[in-house]
Amino acid sequence: MSTLVFVHAHPDDEASQSAGSMARAVSEGHRVVLVVATNGDHGDAPDDLAEGETVVDRRRAEAAASNALIGTHRVEFLGYADSGMTGWAQNDHEASFARADTEEAAQRLAAILREEQADVVVGYDWHGGYGHPDHVKVHAVTERAAQLAGTPRYLEGSMNRDAMIRSHQAALAAGLDVGEWDPTVPMDDGNPLGSLESELHWACDVSEFLEVKRSALKAHASQSDAQGMLQMPMDMFAVAFSWEHYIEPARPAGMVTGWFLDVE
Repeated sequence: MSTLVFVHAHPDDEASQSAGSMARAVSEGHRVVLVVATNGDHGDAPDDLAEGETVVDRRRAEAAASNALIGTHRVEFLGYADSGMTGWAQNDHEASFARADTEEAAQRLAAILREEQADVVVGYDWHGGYGHPDHVKVHAVTERAAQLAGTPRYLEGSMNRDAMIRSHQAALAAGLDVGEWDPTVPMDDGNPLGSLESELHWACDVSEFLEVKRSALKAHASQSDAQGMLQMPMDMFAVAFSWEHYIEPARPAGMVTGWFLDVE
């Protein structure tokens, strides 16, 4: 059995991005660890905070609930402040993850990788999927930490831009209301969403774990983005979340439809 460490930028990113893969790995007997880079302190502040409770307190509690549903064996926070979106004043806060020294942050993560004797570490693609400063930083920190710790396999979670464009076109052709969703428009940093199919290495079927993903999203009840995903009709939710995609730089070019843990 393998030990997998998934690195995410904020509490709730695991629910929307890799919960299917995490739950699948757990179901097969692997050890799954989540590392969250930031405290998520610039997420939505719920109206029902108890006296003395902070947004960070709530988000950590929601992350614990989400990962209990996924089956994650350990959740660790690197302790950085949320940097906010590109251009926000929070980008320049001295404690923000975006401003953190990459080597120092990578050493923090590498210590966990060594402690866990991780076989696989999963970060983000080069622009963090959609350009959020914290997601971009996760890419750099995870890549470096894998080198420092000597982790055998390094993967990058991404989104299949070609598949999303096909789904968007099909929804429009069917007359469905897609709101403002358009995978062809520039994202937070001016780059397109996710990666081209030709840049991906793994397309992993996680359809068996859709209900786990929905439950994990529900656990992040204070966050409007997570809850908004749950407003999708179930057939559209299945199209959007039944597959999780990864880049594995060490592999030859070409996307394989399969499970990345099935390789010898």
